[in-house]
Amino acid sequence: MQDRLEVVKAMVAEALADAVARMPRGELADAMGYATVGGKRIRAFLVMESARLNGIDDQAALPVAAAVEALHAYSLVHDDLPAMDDDDLRRGMPTVHLQWSEATAILAGDALQALAFELLTDEVIGDSGARVSLIAAFAQAVGASGMVRGQALDIQAETAIEAADEKTIIRIQEAKTGALIEFAATAGAIIAGADPEPLRDYARNLGLAFQIADDILDVTGDEAATGKRVGKDDAAGKATFVSLLGLDGARAKADKLIGRAEAALAPYGDAAGNLRELARFVIERDT
Repeated sequence: MQDRLEVVKAMVAEALADAVARMPRGELADAMGYATVGGKRIRAFLVMESARLNGIDDQAALPVAAAVEALHAYSLVHDDLPAMDDDDLRRGMPTVHLQWSEATAILAGDALQALAFELLTDEVIGDSGARVSLIAAFAQAVGASGMVRGQALDIQAETAIEAADEKTIIRIQEAKTGALIEFAATAGAIIAGADPEPLRDYARNLGLAFQIADDILDVTGDEAATGKRVGKDDAAGKATFVSLLGLDGARAKADKLIGRAEAALAPYGDAAGNLRELARFVIERDT
Protein backbone atom coordinates (compact mmCIF):
# COMPACT_ATOMS: atom_id res chain seq x y z
CA MET A 1 0.00 0.00 0.00
CA GLN A 2 2.77 2.46 0.89
CA ASP A 3 4.47 2.02 -2.49
CA ARG A 4 1.19 2.65 -4.29
CA LEU A 5 0.49 5.67 -2.09
CA GLU A 6 3.87 7.19 -2.98
CA VAL A 7 3.18 6.67 -6.68
CA VAL A 8 -0.20 8.38 -6.32
CA LYS A 9 1.35 11.27 -4.40
CA ALA A 10 3.88 11.88 -7.17
CA MET A 11 1.29 11.65 -9.93
CA VAL A 12 -1.12 14.03 -8.20
CA ALA A 13 1.62 16.50 -7.27
CA GLU A 14 2.64 16.70 -10.94
CA ALA A 15 -0.96 17.01 -12.15
CA LEU A 16 -1.72 19.83 -9.70
CA ALA A 17 1.51 21.66 -10.53
CA ASP A 18 0.71 21.42 -14.24
CA ALA A 19 -2.85 22.69 -13.66
CA VAL A 20 -1.69 25.67 -11.60
CA ALA A 21 1.06 26.43 -14.13
CA ARG A 22 -1.67 27.06 -16.70
CA MET A 23 -3.00 29.94 -14.58
CA PRO A 24 -1.82 33.52 -15.30
CA ARG A 25 1.35 34.09 -13.32
CA GLY A 26 1.16 36.25 -10.20
CA GLU A 27 0.43 36.21 -6.50
CA LEU A 28 -2.84 34.33 -6.89
CA ALA A 29 -1.27 31.43 -8.81
CA ASP A 30 1.64 31.38 -6.37
CA ALA A 31 -0.76 31.04 -3.44
CA MET A 32 -2.70 28.29 -5.23
CA GLY A 33 0.47 26.32 -5.86
CA TYR A 34 1.63 26.81 -2.27
CA ALA A 35 -1.69 25.54 -0.92
CA THR A 36 -1.55 22.33 -2.95
CA VAL A 37 1.93 21.24 -1.83
CA GLY A 38 2.23 18.30 0.55
CA GLY A 39 -0.43 16.39 2.40
CA LYS A 40 -1.17 12.69 2.87
CA ARG A 41 -3.16 12.44 -0.42
CA ILE A 42 -5.50 9.87 1.11
CA ARG A 43 -8.44 11.22 -0.85
CA ALA A 44 -6.50 10.98 -4.12
CA PHE A 45 -5.47 7.45 -3.21
CA LEU A 46 -9.13 6.54 -2.68
CA VAL A 47 -9.99 7.85 -6.14
CA MET A 48 -7.19 5.90 -7.81
CA GLU A 49 -7.96 2.64 -5.98
CA SER A 50 -11.70 3.00 -6.53
CA ALA A 51 -10.97 3.41 -10.22
CA ARG A 52 -8.63 0.42 -10.32
CA LEU A 53 -11.25 -1.82 -8.66
CA ASN A 54 -13.72 -0.80 -11.36
CA GLY A 55 -11.44 -1.32 -14.35
CA ILE A 56 -10.54 2.36 -14.85
CA ASP A 57 -6.88 3.05 -15.60
CA ASP A 58 -4.73 5.56 -13.73
CA GLN A 59 -4.63 8.15 -16.51
CA ALA A 60 -8.43 8.36 -16.61
CA ALA A 61 -8.65 8.60 -12.82
CA LEU A 62 -5.82 11.11 -12.35
CA PRO A 63 -7.80 14.30 -13.17
CA VAL A 64 -10.44 13.19 -10.64
CA ALA A 65 -7.80 12.58 -7.98
CA ALA A 66 -6.27 16.00 -8.69
CA ALA A 67 -9.71 17.62 -8.53
CA VAL A 68 -10.38 16.10 -5.11
CA GLU A 69 -7.03 17.36 -3.80
CA ALA A 70 -7.56 20.85 -5.26
CA LEU A 71 -10.94 21.01 -3.54
CA HIS A 72 -9.46 19.71 -0.29
CA ALA A 73 -6.73 22.35 -0.47
CA TYR A 74 -9.34 25.09 -0.92
CA SER A 75 -11.22 23.84 2.13
CA LEU A 76 -8.06 23.95 4.25
CA VAL A 77 -7.12 27.44 3.09
CA HIS A 78 -10.55 28.76 4.06
CA ASP A 79 -10.74 26.69 7.24
CA ASP A 80 -7.46 28.26 8.43
CA LEU A 81 -8.75 31.83 8.07
CA PRO A 82 -9.21 33.98 11.20
CA ALA A 83 -12.99 33.93 10.74
CA MET A 84 -12.93 30.12 10.81
CA ASP A 85 -10.33 28.12 12.81
CA ASP A 86 -7.71 30.89 12.81
CA ASP A 87 -4.70 28.61 12.24
CA ASP A 88 -1.16 29.74 11.51
CA LEU A 89 0.40 26.40 10.53
CA ARG A 90 -0.64 23.91 7.84
CA ARG A 91 1.43 21.00 6.52
CA GLY A 92 4.38 22.37 8.45
CA MET A 93 4.25 25.75 6.69
CA PRO A 94 2.66 29.13 7.49
CA THR A 95 -0.97 29.19 6.40
CA VAL A 96 -1.79 30.98 3.16
CA HIS A 97 -3.34 34.04 4.79
CA LEU A 98 -0.15 34.58 6.80
CA GLN A 99 2.16 33.93 3.86
CA TRP A 100 0.22 36.46 1.75
CA SER A 101 -2.97 38.05 3.09
CA GLU A 102 -6.52 37.12 4.06
CA ALA A 103 -7.83 38.47 0.76
CA THR A 104 -5.34 36.42 -1.25
CA ALA A 105 -6.17 33.31 0.78
CA ILE A 106 -9.88 33.73 0.12
CA LEU A 107 -9.31 34.22 -3.59
CA ALA A 108 -6.83 31.33 -3.83
CA GLY A 109 -9.40 29.08 -2.20
CA ASP A 110 -12.09 30.28 -4.59
CA ALA A 111 -9.79 29.64 -7.56
CA LEU A 112 -8.86 26.14 -6.33
CA GLN A 113 -12.53 25.26 -6.00
CA ALA A 114 -13.16 26.38 -9.59
CA LEU A 115 -10.08 24.49 -10.76
CA ALA A 116 -11.41 21.30 -9.16
CA PHE A 117 -14.57 21.44 -11.25
CA GLU A 118 -12.57 22.29 -14.38
CA LEU A 119 -10.41 19.19 -13.87
CA LEU A 120 -13.53 17.01 -13.81
CA THR A 121 -14.36 18.07 -17.38
CA ASP A 122 -11.23 16.40 -18.81
CA GLU A 123 -12.26 14.08 -21.66
CA VAL A 124 -9.69 11.48 -20.59
CA ILE A 125 -11.98 10.60 -17.67
CA GLY A 126 -14.68 9.09 -19.85
CA ASP A 127 -17.72 9.97 -21.89
CA SER A 128 -19.79 13.07 -21.22
CA GLY A 129 -22.40 11.13 -19.25
CA ALA A 130 -19.78 9.82 -16.82
CA ARG A 131 -18.30 13.28 -16.38
CA VAL A 132 -21.69 14.90 -15.74
CA SER A 133 -22.46 12.24 -13.14
CA LEU A 134 -19.11 12.87 -11.46
CA ILE A 135 -19.60 16.63 -11.40
CA ALA A 136 -23.10 16.29 -9.95
CA ALA A 137 -21.90 13.92 -7.22
CA PHE A 138 -18.93 16.18 -6.50
CA ALA A 139 -21.10 19.28 -6.14
CA GLN A 140 -23.41 17.41 -3.76
CA ALA A 141 -20.45 16.25 -1.67
CA VAL A 142 -18.72 19.59 -1.28
CA GLY A 143 -21.54 22.14 -1.12
CA ALA A 144 -24.33 23.11 1.24
CA SER A 145 -25.49 19.50 1.54
CA GLY A 146 -22.01 18.15 2.27
CA MET A 147 -18.65 19.57 3.29
CA VAL A 148 -19.65 23.23 3.59
CA ARG A 149 -22.69 22.27 5.66
CA GLY A 150 -20.41 20.26 7.93
CA GLN A 151 -18.10 23.22 8.38
CA ALA A 152 -21.05 25.41 9.33
CA LEU A 153 -22.29 22.84 11.84
CA ASP A 154 -18.77 22.51 13.26
CA ILE A 155 -18.58 26.25 13.92
CA GLN A 156 -21.97 26.16 15.64
CA ALA A 157 -20.79 23.28 17.83
CA GLU A 158 -17.95 25.40 19.24
CA THR A 159 -20.50 27.37 21.23
CA ALA A 160 -22.74 24.44 22.13
CA ILE A 161 -20.37 21.74 23.43
CA GLU A 162 -22.56 21.08 26.47
CA ALA A 163 -25.44 20.12 24.16
CA ALA A 164 -23.39 17.91 21.80
CA ASP A 165 -24.03 14.18 21.77
CA GLU A 166 -22.61 11.39 19.63
CA LYS A 167 -25.39 11.70 17.05
CA THR A 168 -24.67 15.43 16.64
CA ILE A 169 -20.93 14.89 16.25
CA ILE A 170 -21.49 12.13 13.69
CA ARG A 171 -23.79 14.42 11.68
CA ILE A 172 -21.10 17.12 11.66
CA GLN A 173 -18.24 14.86 10.68
CA GLU A 174 -20.12 12.85 8.07
CA ALA A 175 -20.62 16.13 6.24
CA LYS A 176 -17.40 18.03 7.00
CA THR A 177 -14.91 15.20 6.49
CA GLY A 178 -16.90 12.22 5.29
CA ALA A 179 -18.69 13.64 2.25
CA LEU A 180 -15.53 14.31 0.22
CA ILE A 181 -14.01 10.98 1.30
CA GLU A 182 -17.21 9.24 0.17
CA PHE A 183 -17.03 10.92 -3.22
CA ALA A 184 -13.38 9.95 -3.61
CA ALA A 185 -14.02 6.33 -2.74
CA THR A 186 -16.98 5.98 -5.11
CA ALA A 187 -15.58 7.99 -8.04
CA GLY A 188 -14.31 4.92 -9.89
CA ALA A 189 -17.68 3.21 -9.66
CA ILE A 190 -19.41 6.37 -10.91
CA ILE A 191 -17.10 6.56 -13.95
CA ALA A 192 -17.62 2.87 -14.71
CA GLY A 193 -21.38 2.94 -14.14
CA ALA A 194 -20.95 0.25 -11.48
CA ASP A 195 -22.66 -0.23 -8.11
CA PRO A 196 -20.99 2.22 -5.67
CA GLU A 197 -22.68 0.92 -2.51
CA PRO A 198 -19.90 -1.33 -1.14
CA LEU A 199 -17.40 1.51 -1.55
CA ARG A 200 -19.89 4.00 -0.12
CA ASP A 201 -20.29 1.83 2.98
CA TYR A 202 -16.51 1.53 3.25
CA ALA A 203 -16.06 5.29 2.89
CA ARG A 204 -18.68 6.25 5.46
CA ASN A 205 -16.96 4.17 8.12
CA LEU A 206 -13.49 5.21 6.99
CA GLY A 207 -14.36 8.92 6.96
CA LEU A 208 -15.70 8.87 10.50
CA ALA A 209 -12.69 6.90 11.73
CA PHE A 210 -10.41 9.37 9.96
CA GLN A 211 -11.98 12.29 11.82
CA ILE A 212 -11.77 10.46 15.14
CA ALA A 213 -8.06 9.88 14.48
CA ASP A 214 -7.67 13.61 13.81
CA ASP A 215 -9.47 14.39 17.08
CA ILE A 216 -7.12 12.05 18.94
CA LEU A 217 -4.05 13.57 17.30
CA ASP A 218 -5.22 17.03 18.38
CA VAL A 219 -4.84 15.79 21.96
CA THR A 220 -1.88 13.41 21.71
CA GLY A 221 -0.06 14.45 18.54
CA ASP A 222 3.28 16.15 18.09
CA GLU A 223 3.16 19.47 16.25
CA ALA A 224 6.34 18.75 14.31
CA ALA A 225 4.92 15.44 13.07
CA THR A 226 1.39 16.63 12.30
CA GLY A 227 2.52 19.86 10.64
CA LYS A 228 -0.28 21.80 12.35
CA ARG A 229 -1.14 23.17 15.77
CA VAL A 230 -2.42 20.67 18.32
CA GLY A 231 -4.72 21.21 21.30
CA LYS A 232 -6.88 23.66 19.37
CA ASP A 233 -10.15 21.71 19.64
CA ASP A 234 -10.11 21.76 23.43
CA ALA A 235 -9.04 25.41 23.54
CA ALA A 236 -11.92 26.32 21.23
CA GLY A 237 -14.42 24.25 23.22
CA LYS A 238 -15.15 22.26 20.07
CA ALA A 239 -17.35 19.14 20.25
CA THR A 240 -15.31 16.06 19.28
CA PHE A 241 -15.38 12.34 19.88
CA VAL A 242 -12.58 12.78 22.40
CA SER A 243 -14.51 15.42 24.35
CA LEU A 244 -17.52 13.11 24.41
CA LEU A 245 -16.01 9.62 24.75
CA GLY A 246 -12.52 10.25 26.13
CA LEU A 247 -9.34 8.99 24.46
CA ASP A 248 -9.93 5.29 25.11
CA GLY A 249 -13.55 5.49 24.01
CA ALA A 250 -12.61 7.37 20.86
CA ARG A 251 -9.93 4.82 19.98
CA ALA A 252 -12.39 1.96 20.49
CA LYS A 253 -14.96 3.72 18.31
CA ALA A 254 -12.42 4.24 15.52
CA ASP A 255 -11.30 0.61 15.64
CA LYS A 256 -14.91 -0.59 15.39
CA LEU A 257 -15.54 1.66 12.40
CA ILE A 258 -12.44 0.38 10.61
CA GLY A 259 -13.64 -3.18 11.15
CA ARG A 260 -16.88 -2.26 9.43
CA ALA A 261 -14.99 -0.53 6.60
CA GLU A 262 -12.90 -3.64 5.99
CA ALA A 263 -15.99 -5.84 6.00
CA ALA A 264 -17.64 -3.64 3.36
CA LEU A 265 -14.85 -4.52 0.92
CA ALA A 266 -15.73 -8.23 0.89
CA PRO A 267 -17.26 -8.11 -2.64
CA TYR A 268 -13.86 -7.10 -4.06
CA GLY A 269 -11.87 -9.90 -2.43
CA ASP A 270 -8.08 -9.64 -2.51
CA ALA A 271 -8.20 -6.83 -5.09
CA ALA A 272 -9.17 -4.43 -2.29
CA GLY A 273 -6.03 -5.15 -0.26
CA ASN A 274 -4.71 -1.60 -0.60
CA LEU A 275 -7.97 -0.14 0.68
CA ARG A 276 -7.92 -2.51 3.66
CA GLU A 277 -4.37 -1.43 4.49
CA LEU A 278 -5.38 2.20 4.11
CA ALA A 279 -8.17 1.71 6.64
CA ARG A 280 -5.68 0.56 9.28
CA PHE A 281 -3.24 3.30 8.32
CA VAL A 282 -5.91 5.93 8.92
CA ILE A 283 -6.22 5.13 12.63
CA GLU A 284 -2.59 4.19 13.26
CA ARG A 285 -1.00 7.29 11.68
CA ASP A 286 0.80 9.98 13.67
CA THR A 287 0.25 12.83 11.20
